Amino acid sequence: MSTKKFVTAINCMDGRVQQPVIDWMKKSYTADYVDMITEPGPVKILAENEPSTLIDSLKNRTEISAKKHGSTCLAIISHFDCAGNPVDKQTQLGQLKAAVHTIQSWGFQIPIIGLWVDDHWVVYKIL
Repeated sequence: MSTKKFVTAINCMDGRVQQPVIDWMKKSYTADYVDMITEPGPVKILAENEPSTLIDSLKNRTEISAKKHGSTCLAIISHFDCAGNPVDKQTQLGQLKAAVHTIQSWGFQIPIIGLWVDDHWVVYKIL
């Protein structure tokens, strides 16, 4: 395990949200590295808990970050203008809450948080 501090983000593949989330996670959790696990519209996938192949993949990648890198926090991210999940903010925030519950069911013993990235690429902790 590394002596550097890791955190994990399950984020949309949209390149516009990568750096704001990395910067926020590093600052908020005094982390050296952010393991970025990306999918288009991950909150929708995790909220619906399907397809099982993607859920298994997300869980396996999260496990590597938690167990091999000793990640101290896991964030799930939703954002403005998501092409992979083109629904309004309120729908995404509902999905974000459900996604957090799905991830909590995986049993990792680290905090799970939900983040929203707005139209100015500002990150907000929602859950």
